[in-house]
Amino acid sequence: MDTAKILVTGGAGFIGTNLVNELRKRGHKVFACDLYNTERDNYIRADVKNFRQIERVFNNQKFDYVYHLAAEYGRWNGEDFYENLWQTNVIGTKHILRLQEKLKFRMIFYSSAEVYGDYTGVMTEDVMENNPIKDTYQMNDYAITKWAGELMCLNSAKMFGTETVRVRPVNCYGPHEHYTPYRGFIPKFIYNSLHNTPYTVFKGHKRIIDFVEDSCRTWANIVDNFIPSEVYNVAGRPEWERDIKHYSDLILKAVGKDDSLIQYEEAEPFTTQIKTIDCSKAIRDLKHNPVIPPEEGIKRTVEWMKDYYRIREMPQ
Repeated sequence: MDTAKILVTGGAGFIGTNLVNELRKRGHKVFACDLYNTERDNYIRADVKNFRQIERVFNNQKFDYVYHLAAEYGRWNGEDFYENLWQTNVIGTKHILRLQEKLKFRMIFYSSAEVYGDYTGVMTEDVMENNPIKDTYQMNDYAITKWAGELMCLNSAKMFGTETVRVRPVNCYGPHEHYTPYRGFIPKFIYNSLHNTPYTVFKGHKRIIDFVEDSCRTWANIVDNFIPSEVYNVAGRPEWERDIKHYSDLILKAVGKDDSLIQYEEAEPFTTQIKTIDCSKAIRDLKHNPVIPPEEGIKRTVEWMKDYYRIREMPQ
């Protein structure tokens, strides 16, 4: 494996932090950029939606690969703060593409399995090409911005010869994911149960989850087998597709609580009920091999959150 010089945008976020750690373990020279002020090594503060700031990153360094993770995340976040969502996810990605067209680095663009919308079949990567938009209705602005980002990558490749691999993470969870009301169900359930705060579990929804270290190993493998214009689903094992209530029960067991905190409601509107993901391409090309089962991954995430939020004894 050759050593590469790599930039991770959003490198101080949840996935970014874990990905930087994985890439550095492999001997790559890795830089991170993000919004935060931090004293991390090889870190640059920059906001991707501000072209001057992100251009400055590339003026000072030449990169072989850019993992473009920087994004505003979440359906309801995109409703409440849609200006930030569109400026970061679309304009910010356009800024990165303009720099890629000039500097010719290879990019790994982080999309989302949300692009599949309410498609009810098995979600293979070609769903978006083979079905009319009415059959893959993207039910929120977050999903729309991610699909727009993918289309911009494809357009740039055709017009300017840029080389990009797109990835679609699926319910990635684990350490370094801080709580906000807009995060996915795993960190929200853990945070609320640790703080003795009620939360809602919607019936009839099934999800598949993947521990962040497993996902990051797969994404780091892209450097070793970079196939321009490819797109990959990255999710947990098929047998980990379970009711959201099942995952809530695992969290309560790991935290040491009963379900008196929980309010059970019928299926959440405007949300896909079952997401069945096919990862055979990632298995074939990227050696995708999730090894951390939900029971272990949830325990490790609970322990990280306990430490991060300084929870020594359970609130009563």
